Formats: sequence, structure tokens, C-alpha cells
Amino acid sequence: MTFELQYTDPGSNARAGLLTTGHGRIQTPIFMPVGTLGAVKGVHQTELKEDIKAQIILGNTYHLYLRPGLEVIEKAGGLHKFNGFDRPMLTDSGGFQVFSLAGIRKLKEEGVEFRSHIDGSKHLFTPEKVIDIQRTIGADIIMAFDECPPGNSDYGYAKKSMELTHRWLDRCIGRFNETEPKYGYDQSLFPIVQGCVYPDLRQRSAEYIASRNADGNAIGGLAVGEPVEKMYEMIELVNTILPKDKPRYLMGVGTPVNLLESIERGVDMFDCVMPTRNGRNGMLFTKEGIINMKNKKWETDFSPIEADGASVVDTLYSKAYLRHLFHAKELLAMQIASVHNLAFYLRLAGEARKHIIEGDFSAWKPLMVKKLSTRL
Repeated sequence: MTFELQYTDPGSNARAGLLTTGHGRIQTPIFMPVGTLGAVKGVHQTELKEDIKAQIILGNTYHLYLRPGLEVIEKAGGLHKFNGFDRPMLTDSGGFQVFSLAGIRKLKEEGVEFRSHIDGSKHLFTPEKVIDIQRTIGADIIMAFDECPPGNSDYGYAKKSMELTHRWLDRCIGRFNETEPKYGYDQSLFPIVQGCVYPDLRQRSAEYIASRNADGNAIGGLAVGEPVEKMYEMIELVNTILPKDKPRYLMGVGTPVNLLESIERGVDMFDCVMPTRNGRNGMLFTKEGIINMKNKKWETDFSPIEADGASVVDTLYSKAYLRHLFHAKELLAMQIASVHNLAFYLRLAGEARKHIIEGDFSAWKPLMVKKLSTRL
């Protein structure tokens, strides 16, 4: 994998770059649709590629390991062959999912013992095993195994958690270096900065991660319950330390406003379930603000979902029709809303990139933040 930093906004730390992987190029900043089980919920691959214009999507190590299982994925020739998406993919290490299983998991130095949420079977994830699993899944970018502490963790817990994440990272790097990719193209390992909302811990973690000289770096443990101002503070601090010539991936964030604020602070890559999850519940993000598609005010509004929208569905269907589908509990409603929201997020990232290149991102961004925060 290579990363070329192409432009920097003169009035902020916003960046535009080009990331090249074995499955194609990615223009940054970029939003990555979440395909936890090898599929983006309610969206088929043709829509992802042609309408949404996804340049890269995610899969999840924990979920794919449990179902369909590694044997099936390996026999298929890796996740790209299994799900038919021939563009770049990234896999989360499963750390966040495992640690969200409080009560049915046991944390120790070796790794994490947990029970499957599907059938209760017992499993052990170690840093080495997580690398092996991700080698078999075959994503272009794979993540180091980390612990993701809650946003309200006390200092002592956050410090111990961060130190464990660093020890696990060294084991991940060791395993990564002693193994080979399985399907004829390179994979890149990204470490994850932790440290909760404590500046000194975030600084230590960012310095440690930067010292490992990985192809790219991730910022984890944010948008997990801490105040949004703290999140921005931690992003800003970490990005003063992480190398400028490597891509920076902010994990699990967030709203359209979160994206623009984080791009301004030097983040290149994002993922979040919000576009599809909120879309399935009738919330649409548009360039003029947020729409609750179930509200009565749209009942006889036959205007397009979004004039000059980013997706084919925006002009193909009216607000009144989409509202009807939601109230009739038609599956098509969730599909239309998911496609719309994902296309909007991708367009927003593309617009940010355009304004970074043109040198006026700092003037454009506050105007967009005001619009994106409006409830229509």
C-alpha cells in the first residue's frame, strides 16, 4: 500500500491524498460503508459501486469468523471473491465487538476469551489469532487487536488498557511479519491509538504507534460516550503526532458534522454504521439538513427526496412515496434510505476533498456544518 499526500488546506489541517492498494485506488478523505458480515445492510454490490460509488468497504473479523467461518471464506478465495466486491476492503480486528460482550468475555494478557452471541460457544482471540483470521479473510487493510475502553473510563483503567493494547500491537506486528498474505496481493496492518479522553495517555499512545512505522494509523476509542468536544480535542492532539505521510483512520465516527470537523483536524478515513442504521429508521441526511421521513409533513410532498442528490434514488422517488413505504413497513423504504445516506456521505467526503484542493475548505466547512445541523 502507498499513500500520497496531494494537498493540504491552507487554513486548517485538512488533507487530500491518494491511497493505493492491491484492489485499487482510494481518494481521501473517504467514508467507508460498513459491511460487517461481508454485506452492507440492504445494499447490493452494484449499488455500492455504481450509485453510491464506494471506493472501499469494511468487514468485521469477529462476525465473519463466527459466520460463515474461515473455512468457507478461504475456500471462496477470500472475502473479495466471496462477496463479489472487487475494490479495496478493510477489516476491523473485532476488538470493539468482543469488548462490547461484557459479561460473556474474560480479558487476560494472552487475549480475550468470549462466548459467541450466536450459539454460546467458547472462543479465544489473541493478537496472533486475529492476524491469522484477517490473513484468511483477505482484506487489503487489517487492524491490530486492541482493547476499546468505554468513554467514561477512569484514568487507571484507561492507562492499563492502553498499555495492554501496545503489548498486543507488538505481538500483532510480530505475527504479521512472520506470515504471508494468502491470495496474491499485499495487506497492510494499521495500529490503533487508544488512551480514552486523557491527553497524556493519547500522546503516549500516538507516539508509540507512530514509532512502529506502519503503512497507516488508526484512532480508536472515540465516539464511545465521551463529550464531542473531548473527541475533537483528542483527534487534534493525536494528529500533531501521527506521521503526516501516512493515512489516518478515525474508527466508528460519525455524523456528517463529525466528518467535517475531523477532516479539518487532519483525518483521512472514516467508517460508521450511522448512514444505514439511521436510514433504516427513517432518518435521512441531506445537504440542507436532516429529514425524519416518517413525519406527517412529507405525506403529500411529491418533490424528489433530494433535488440534485448524490444517488439515483434521490430523484427517482418522492418524499411522499418514501414516507408511505416506511409507514407500510416495506423493505424498499430501508433500502432507498440506506442508499441515499451512503451516497450522501460519499459525496460529502468528495466535496470536502474538492474544496481542500481548491484551497477554500476553511470557508466552505462552517457553512456546511450549519446546514447539516438543521432539522427540516
